Amino acid sequence: MVSDLLSPAESAIGVSERIQAHHSGMSSAMLKIAGLLLAEPTAPLELSITELADRAGVSAATVTRFCREIGYPGYVQLRVAVAADRGRGVTADVDTWRLEVGRTLDPDDTPSDVLRTLLNAHVRSLRATATQLDLVQCAYVAAAISRCRHLDIYGTGGSATMAEEMTGRLYRIGIETHWWSDVHNGLSSASIQDKDCVAIGISNSGRTKETIEMVAEAKAAGAFTVAITSRVASPLGQLADACLVASVPARYLHPADLSAKHSQLFVLDLLYLLVTQENYTESISKIAVSGRAVASHRRPEPAGRTDEGTTR
Repeated sequence: MVSDLLSPAESAIGVSERIQAHHSGMSSAMLKIAGLLLAEPTAPLELSITELADRAGVSAATVTRFCREIGYPGYVQLRVAVAADRGRGVTADVDTWRLEVGRTLDPDDTPSDVLRTLLNAHVRSLRATATQLDLVQCAYVAAAISRCRHLDIYGTGGSATMAEEMTGRLYRIGIETHWWSDVHNGLSSASIQDKDCVAIGISNSGRTKETIEMVAEAKAAGAFTVAITSRVASPLGQLADACLVASVPARYLHPADLSAKHSQLFVLDLLYLLVTQENYTESISKIAVSGRAVASHRRPEPAGRTDEGTTR
């Protein structure tokens, strides 16, 4: 996981935040545990695994699976994390946590409230995404992209914007890439992919019919398929050969893509940099060449201004 490489300060994502990040993909039994821990954040410090299971109305085995679902090997590690949260003051004020993490926008919010809510949504989405990303899988996907004959990227609505952005970046370093939001054109392209191709589907919910259809067509044609979604258990996440999680906190902002776009772009940024590393010398050379090609279309820096942006 990416979180293994972060400093303690950077990876200090609390238990409650982890629960929110995984909330949408949990089973009904796990949701009972989630509800208990969100209502009583320090319960693991006071209860044995059997007692907590009884309180939630589930089995002890389900509690263990829940711990693994949110990133802890077992109940002991969960208790340690809860204790660490309390030491940092994370669980000291549950009402504050709910305000900062679980709230949605209100018509009567002040501009300051809106700014704080928006900032928290984006920051927490990025941190949750970093916690859940599987670096081994990311590297595998990047390697597949770097050597593929062709890359298709599918997305509709806000996800189409992300698909277009990634296409422009990869094309600039020599990856034959096309993006599709129209399902007819996308299906036509998907149908002629093969084992030397990669196809990426982007959907926050993982349930966008058009995106699922295009990825399914590409997979049937032999392409290596990748899902970028907030829900691994979604139809898209289950369909693709690899699934990269772009996390969006539950019940945070509406529409959800206010924070979903940042998480999706974060995952795409990581993939782009990893692909660049695969053929670093060639990629840097092509970036330089394309930069020179458009240099004449940039306005010159003001006289007396240095590259660092300061005046002489």
